[in-house]
Amino acid sequence: MRLEQEHDHAAVREVHARAFGHPDRVPGLVDDLRTARAPLPPLSLVATVDDSEGDRVVGHVMLSGCRLDAPERLVAVYALSPLGVLPEFQRSGIGTALIGHALSAADAQGIPLVFLEGAPGYYGARGFNDAERLGFRPPTLRYPPGAYQVARLSAYEDWMHGTLVYSDVFWAHDCVGLRGERLRALQRAGGR
Repeated sequence: MRLEQEHDHAAVREVHARAFGHPDRVPGLVDDLRTARAPLPPLSLVATVDDSEGDRVVGHVMLSGCRLDAPERLVAVYALSPLGVLPEFQRSGIGTALIGHALSAADAQGIPLVFLEGAPGYYGARGFNDAERLGFRPPTLRYPPGAYQVARLSAYEDWMHGTLVYSDVFWAHDCVGLRGERLRALQRAGGR
């Protein structure tokens, strides 16, 4: 694991294009998050393997600055999104290692909270909890049950509750909550 460098950008685009099955949506989100105005600078980590081509990027995670609209004051927090691993390297612990490194780096910076939208079973085993059950209001009503999650880090204080406010980039790329057929499929399945 290491910090992403400028020469990694094309490889990171490939990771997300292949991991998410779309050539532009998530890669475009990452490109825009790198330069977006936000309350915190982005933290972007890559996982690499040594192969015949050298230091090959096989996974990527990004923490992006957002805000928690808390009653006492606005709090700078991170959103973990996206997390991607090349399909042939999935289920090998790379995603777990990227999450662990990202949370450790955020904690070392004194960031109190890291939010995400994702599978509760996967992220729950990696330090995240149901954010709504802990008193955090979601930024959208389109989150599937349990998908809005938070990791409370060592700088967290009890008064820090409220509504997550994503940066404009997430909204511009329509990357908050589910829409269209994915949302209808979830509703047909009874919200699971």
